[in-house]
Amino acid sequence: MSAPGPVGAGRTIRFQHLWTPAGWLSPGVLVLDAAGRVVSVGSRLEPGQVAQESWRGYAVPGMPNTHSHAFQRALAGRTEAGSPESEDNLWTWRHAMYRLAGRIGPAHLEAIAAFAYMEMLEHGFTRVAEFHYLHHAPGGQRYAERGEMSLRLAAAAGASGIGLMVLPTLYAHAGIGLPPAEQQLRFVHREVSEFARLLQALEQPLAQAGAQLGVALHSLRAVAPAELREALAAAAGLRRPAPLHIHVSETRHEVAEVEAGLGARPVQWLLDQVGLDHRWTLVHATHLSESERRGLAASGAVASLCPMTEAMLGDGLFPLVAYQQEGGIWAIGTDSHYASGVAAELRMLECGQRLAHARRNVLADPTAGDARALRSGERLFALALAGSRSFGESGAALAPGHRADLVLLDPDSPALVGHDTTTALDAWLLSGAADAVQQVMSAGVWVVKDGRHVARASLTRAYARALHELFG
Repeated sequence: MSAPGPVGAGRTIRFQHLWTPAGWLSPGVLVLDAAGRVVSVGSRLEPGQVAQESWRGYAVPGMPNTHSHAFQRALAGRTEAGSPESEDNLWTWRHAMYRLAGRIGPAHLEAIAAFAYMEMLEHGFTRVAEFHYLHHAPGGQRYAERGEMSLRLAAAAGASGIGLMVLPTLYAHAGIGLPPAEQQLRFVHREVSEFARLLQALEQPLAQAGAQLGVALHSLRAVAPAELREALAAAAGLRRPAPLHIHVSETRHEVAEVEAGLGARPVQWLLDQVGLDHRWTLVHATHLSESERRGLAASGAVASLCPMTEAMLGDGLFPLVAYQQEGGIWAIGTDSHYASGVAAELRMLECGQRLAHARRNVLADPTAGDARALRSGERLFALALAGSRSFGESGAALAPGHRADLVLLDPDSPALVGHDTTTALDAWLLSGAADAVQQVMSAGVWVVKDGRHVARASLTRAYARALHELFG
């Protein structure tokens, strides 16, 4: 195989196998421009065309991660003790999250996020939507730089090479009609106008850092209806259209509180009062009524599912099979980073649905007229990739004009030995103990080589220093 080309150089790359929505190209040829975007995709070299690189293996688009709380990577493995309280779920887990959030400084956040982003890249994610509410200093004191913590996330993305969308998050209440608790003051904007100024202050520096700006509302528990509408007006006033994200219906407790406080279940309230469309991503949406499920599927909004976190917190299972049959769009995220890989999240998603329905291959579609729709790995991958609209119009695809985000699977990995294009994605996503990811390209740059991030040593050292300072 060839050595990676120079950073940022326009070039032609030949792959043994290249995945496209229409099928595998064997071989496949990508032409990239100097900005790291795809110029063309084909099945052969044109006359006079020379490939600067040639790779064995299976090349697939990088997967977008549609929901991340990067700072919570430092919490993984630190909350797995039974609670003396009557219930042990998201609400009890939050106590440990608040303690961590109360200690993290800007340098800690940058180091932890860079490490989490590195792990994502090593396991097949090439873009991340960072649902970010750790805005202020401990106690709610404002930083001199209004967007300090958001810009630290952008620096972390720059150090790792991942594509980033920062979603500054409006957080105003501890629950419907409740003032924020002391441990939530780092998250809170006193007025929506203050939050709007943060959005405006971030537009230019994030763009200069190569990052995208979106807008998030923490939840219907934490944002009152009038505040939600004011925030949407602020988002509409930005120079570029901003994708809109919100936590919703993660637990039955949340559903009951919103129904009691607002007179409707959360997703139904959004359908009736806001009007969901393609701009929206609803994170979790685990507990849906039948009418909510159908309305969400018909709206064009994306359901961002976080299977490993939802499993570890005991949230429940999203009604994926029925939602998919109704044409609903979904994507995956890593949320609290119990796992950081495409295969880990999609495997948990598929296995949870198999257990719930007591049958195998639950998303296979015999009516599609496409043999690939019968294969669970292939189907999972294609459907999750479609959810990249969470990032707006610049979704994930190896197509002209798009970022050259690509994952190369190692044909010599034990998970893939003996497989071909028919079963390669099934094998990667649903079998094997070791991840088959060999190389990862982000915006035309190889950031993972031979399974390891190019800056793994330095990013790991910085992460370790941060955790020693936080936990002693």
